[in-house]
Amino acid sequence: MARGKLRIYLGAAPGVGKTYAMLSEAHRRVERGTDCVVGFVEHHDRPRTEVMLHGLEQVPRKDLEYRGTAFTEMDVDAVLERAPAVALVDELAHTNVPGSRNAKRWQDVEELLAAGIDVVSTVNIQHLESLGDVVESITGVRQRETVPDEVVRRADQIELVDMSPQALRRRMAHGNIYKPDRIDASLSNYFRPGNLTALRELALLWVADRVDEYLQQYRGEHNIRSTWQARERIVVGLTGGPEGRTLIRRASRMAAKGSGSEILAVYIARSDGLTAASPKELAVQRTLVEDLGGTFHHVIGDDIPAALLDFARGVNATQIVLGSSRRKTWQYIFGPGVGATVARESGPDLDVHIVTHGEVAKGRGLPVARGARLGRSRIIWGWLVGVAGPALLTLLLTHVDADLGLANDMLLFLTLTVAAALLGGLLPALASAAVGSLLLNYYFTPPLHLWTVSNNKNIVAIAVFVGVAVSVASVVDLAARRTHQAARLRAESEILSFLAGSVLRGETSLDALLERVRETFAMESVALLERAGDNEPWTCAGSVGDGRPLARPEDADVDMPVGDHMALALSGRVLPAADRRVLAAFAAQAAVVLDRQRLKSEADQARTLAEGNRIRTALLAAVSHDLRTPLAGIKAAVSSLRSDDVEWSEEDEAELLAGIEEGADRLEHLVGNLLDMSRLQTGTVTPLIREIDLDEVVPMALGGVPDGSAELDIPETLPMVAVDKGLLERAVANIVENAVKYAPEGEPVKVSASALGERVELRVVDRGPGVPDTAKDRIFAPFQRYGDAPRGAGVGLGLAVARGFVESMGGTLAAEDTPGGGLTMVLTLRAVTGRPPDGPGLADAAGPPELPAPSAQVTP
Repeated sequence: MARGKLRIYLGAAPGVGKTYAMLSEAHRRVERGTDCVVGFVEHHDRPRTEVMLHGLEQVPRKDLEYRGTAFTEMDVDAVLERAPAVALVDELAHTNVPGSRNAKRWQDVEELLAAGIDVVSTVNIQHLESLGDVVESITGVRQRETVPDEVVRRADQIELVDMSPQALRRRMAHGNIYKPDRIDASLSNYFRPGNLTALRELALLWVADRVDEYLQQYRGEHNIRSTWQARERIVVGLTGGPEGRTLIRRASRMAAKGSGSEILAVYIARSDGLTAASPKELAVQRTLVEDLGGTFHHVIGDDIPAALLDFARGVNATQIVLGSSRRKTWQYIFGPGVGATVARESGPDLDVHIVTHGEVAKGRGLPVARGARLGRSRIIWGWLVGVAGPALLTLLLTHVDADLGLANDMLLFLTLTVAAALLGGLLPALASAAVGSLLLNYYFTPPLHLWTVSNNKNIVAIAVFVGVAVSVASVVDLAARRTHQAARLRAESEILSFLAGSVLRGETSLDALLERVRETFAMESVALLERAGDNEPWTCAGSVGDGRPLARPEDADVDMPVGDHMALALSGRVLPAADRRVLAAFAAQAAVVLDRQRLKSEADQARTLAEGNRIRTALLAAVSHDLRTPLAGIKAAVSSLRSDDVEWSEEDEAELLAGIEEGADRLEHLVGNLLDMSRLQTGTVTPLIREIDLDEVVPMALGGVPDGSAELDIPETLPMVAVDKGLLERAVANIVENAVKYAPEGEPVKVSASALGERVELRVVDRGPGVPDTAKDRIFAPFQRYGDAPRGAGVGLGLAVARGFVESMGGTLAAEDTPGGGLTMVLTLRAVTGRPPDGPGLADAAGPPELPAPSAQVTP
């Protein structure tokens, strides 16, 4: 049976019209005679959406009960039994009620697709798993209901339902999305223009990337090599020289002229040893291109123009930016250069920009880090000049009627020998000397066209020619090798200098260092392996690259030991022995970086312990007075009651007993906060997460404040929250007591709550003196008391304990200014979406409650 096709309507936010668009598509298919049914569609009491359900067959839902509450979910078995051609399934990321056939609705959809049923579904961009952290940073709301990106990417068709933020907010204000009592809260929170604009951009970029994947797949299936200019992609060719920064900035300005343009900087290294570029300069250029929003790529290829064009066509680039050649004029005898070759071979689908810069025609410098070996092309040219050159020179001299004399002929052949030595080294030069001597003997030394020499002087001349040719070739080859060795030493010294500088500055992370090793030696992957002992297995301390994972140094193409129990392993090719000296420096640096990272971790732990000691010292200093004050009052009252010298009336005894009780309560509160702070500092607070109503907890938390000092407004329609009841009560009690302490007399503290999508906010509002913005974070630090609070007001732990308890339950506690003066404490908690709230909310639909976490407790 053929698998069904999946079509998804993707939206940037609730209310853009995904479900409406899906139902409109369903009506179009029904009119065309397609068997289409509604598997599950939630209209959220939106009249226009509800009307669209009329005329469509709806498969009855399945009723489920969970914790005494009735829910309805899609009946997968009923849809499979009905076997329609197309099924509509709303809210792909929805979490099913426990007891359902599958845990997630997208798994239900997978079953329908496997049965050959086409599915049309909807999902919002914030529900994609990979974007959870991004969406939370934008909106402040963590999405609990998510769908794997791969499920959405596998869809046969994705259609973006787009709407401008202004239009969506107007739709919200007109009551087309939520009920009137939820509009104001939604517009001031989740549906702020900035949030909607950012979510819209996320959706547009995600769909654009998906379209790009479709395009690449289509081009690959149809073997299309030409560039389709669907999006501007600018490839910047880097040589590792100083002109690279100019090229990157020029490409950035070009990309800024068109929306959606991409910059891809590529450095192409040869595969014959250390890369011919400055590692320091490449690192700077990599940072620059990433800062400008581009990407850096490292490619291996011996034919630079061909590799650059292959890369550009592989990424469907539209433009290539290259720098004007740094060659001097005479160096063009070796070829037209990379820029000219790329421009000639690019074809009509790639625009090539040659950018001038300050290094034009200043020379390419010495061939850095290529060892004592010459390039393959130079060796080939050396053999051609050394072997074919004398033959061509002989042909020229024999057909030109000019008697230059044997001495001049020898000088011409000697010139070819020197040229062969310069280009190809010693062997082509020796071959040139041998061929030249034979040709001189046969064609230019009497008797002509015979291998004999009649004149002894000519024999000496030919012998001297051979000797001089061999000597000159040896000297030239030796000079060339010394030049290459000096260039190599310069490259090595630059690398080592850069490594030493990074050690002193402490800038390089382990991954960055390993990546630099991979780029410097043109490897596929690099890993740092270590083990605890000689007989212990190897473990990977860090790795980079796309190669296979290495379990042992012996599995690598190159391994460099670092001490007895550590090794740097490289995969990709075998390095020449000359490169291992620099590799050893990298390996030693990698060990130093790893040690530094571990020392930093240990230092952080030591800093944590020091902070604990500081807290304990501050504790002793803070409680020296606050513990003695209630104890002194209790002792005085008890001593008075036990005294036989005074006869106390019943009213006096009651007053003394009340003082004892009040002092004991203050001690209990103080000791409780101290113990709570100690548990928070040691990380032994483990919440017992349960689903409760706020109106069960908050009234109990107000028991410690005077009657009439706080006004409570907790709607019964609020969703339940997933919290630890005891920790929440203690946190709220501390917050309210602090607010009452600073509130003016006759001005009660207001405690109210409201629902905002998947969270519930509890606000404690006072009309006290308030707190400046610079001190709002400091008031949550332990042993901090703001303003001129009296000594008897506590040790400054209440808000610190409250924030610690709230954060341990996954919530937040922050301070805001009260309009008109005062301070507002905003306590945000995670709502349980199994029971839809009637108050303002954000989600399209309410999901089921999560299973309760295992029982836990605050460990003393």
